[in-house]
Amino acid sequence: MAETTADRIAAEIIERTGGDIRLALPLGLGKPVTLLNALTRAVAARPDVRLSILTALTLERPDMGQGMARRLLEPAADRLFGQYPQIEYARMMRDGTLPDNIEVSEFFMQAGRWLSQPVAQRRYIAANYTHALDVLRRWRPNVMMQLLAPVDDDHFSLSCNTDISADLLDDRRAGRQDFVLAAEVNDTLPAMTGPQALVDRDAVQILMDDGPQFELFSVVKRPVGAEEHAIGLHVSRLIRDGGTLQIGIGAIGDAVAHALMLRHTGKALDIQRNSPFAQDGFDESGTFDAGLYMVTEMLVDGLLQLFKAGIVRREVDGVAIHAGFFVDCRAFYTALRGLTEAEHARIRMMPVSFTNQLYGDEDAKRAARTDARFVNAAMKVTLLGGVTSDIASNGQVVSGIGGQFNFIEQAFALDGARSIITLPATRTKAGRTTSNIVWSHPHESVPRAYRDIVVTEYGIADLRGVRDEVAVARMVRIADSRFQDDLVAQAKAAGKLAADFTVPDGWRCNTPRHLNGWLGPVELPAFPFGTDFDDVEQRLLPALDLLSQTQGDHIGMARLVLKGVRAGDADRACLDRMALRAPRGVRNRLEALALKGALRQVG
Repeated sequence: MAETTADRIAAEIIERTGGDIRLALPLGLGKPVTLLNALTRAVAARPDVRLSILTALTLERPDMGQGMARRLLEPAADRLFGQYPQIEYARMMRDGTLPDNIEVSEFFMQAGRWLSQPVAQRRYIAANYTHALDVLRRWRPNVMMQLLAPVDDDHFSLSCNTDISADLLDDRRAGRQDFVLAAEVNDTLPAMTGPQALVDRDAVQILMDDGPQFELFSVVKRPVGAEEHAIGLHVSRLIRDGGTLQIGIGAIGDAVAHALMLRHTGKALDIQRNSPFAQDGFDESGTFDAGLYMVTEMLVDGLLQLFKAGIVRREVDGVAIHAGFFVDCRAFYTALRGLTEAEHARIRMMPVSFTNQLYGDEDAKRAARTDARFVNAAMKVTLLGGVTSDIASNGQVVSGIGGQFNFIEQAFALDGARSIITLPATRTKAGRTTSNIVWSHPHESVPRAYRDIVVTEYGIADLRGVRDEVAVARMVRIADSRFQDDLVAQAKAAGKLAADFTVPDGWRCNTPRHLNGWLGPVELPAFPFGTDFDDVEQRLLPALDLLSQTQGDHIGMARLVLKGVRAGDADRACLDRMALRAPRGVRNRLEALALKGALRQVG
């Protein structure tokens, strides 16, 4: 095989470092995959060389597994995720071939991708986003790699990853760090401008500007269901015009952004009037005349949509959005590349030392971040207000705390600010539904002393500064009614509720039936901001979600199969797409029947 430019650069890095490489690698999209893979292969072939990588959010296509997931995803993988190269160290970790002279530590993982992977779990570093820079500083990298976007003859853009990279480069300019900057140029990477995002060409010691222009990783949008839309509508009643907002990626983030658009056009109020759930006293409504200012670690499509709609327009020093990094869908990247010069000037990429904390120019930040609302998702919340966002009960890390605690801390430090934690009230797996509102959890990502606002599809619980018995009762009020009595019993056993406490009748309607009765008649889009799934795939998704929830429940699966028998030869396009129109073998025939049954059940 002929030696490539990337191979030559890998050899140069080994020579410059004396064969002991401490590599600082950006999280997410900013990884220069061609260079990184060449270096990984070169070190793997040299037992006398050592490579230690400190990074986060290694992007990979999901495990397509077997059965329905593979049938749906495999034929559409390039369209859905982009033709993004496989990262070699991740592949080696998965198949057990990562050599002893290469180690990888992450402070944030792609959600759920490294569960039950011992090496990844052992080498995980628990750190808030703003503290990851301190970890890197103490570790003293001798190489930093970055994917860059071309700007002009004299400059490149850090684009998607000013988050930590900008501060590391400042450290090097000030003589506090000494490392080689090796970069790969990708013409499809959106070139974000502004002082913190720009890198002088002569600051790059090793440059590959003639490598393969690989397609950027595309995050597939998840459908927004009734639960997420309800959460979004509730959150929209918490956002003050003229205030400051941070939201995250995913279905709930899309739902919040969409609900704010509905509010701005006056449509949300009519929907909210028909809510069957107990009222909570929050009633922010009306158009965003002053507009919102965004300060967020992650620039996501929902924020960009709010910016384009004129809802995000309150400016701080001429800027409407300050953000630390981004990774999203291909339409999002296209939209960024299509911004006008004036729009670009109003979106500025910054280090997370700016977006995620108040230290440094604190007076100006306090003046800018008025009426701040920081919206983040959680996995579970206890009745006492402890939040679990990144770790399972057995200690396995699902993702990482990232900047969540940073923003919660800001909510308590800023006048008039609030932290808003969102989560669906329940989770269904293997046919068994469990409550995400729990009495306790062995690992709290955010301790109960920082309890503030919690939102489920059933309403809003204001927990800040209230007595434990009040907090417990308010959490019961937004829990699914199927679990309220058990939660109350646990709270009483711990002495946190009075012995004569009973769940009011008005709280007993927290059920999927009442939720669907509220939002079912309303035309709420499954993909408010578009999707790469085609029409047939969009019809398949609810059915496949139902099958996933039912997997392992033999009785539930049998019912779906029976419905499939009764469905006849319906949904031919869906069966064709899943290659189950003429199934062969018992397993495939059962899969076809279960799919037809699921399609019939979800309508």
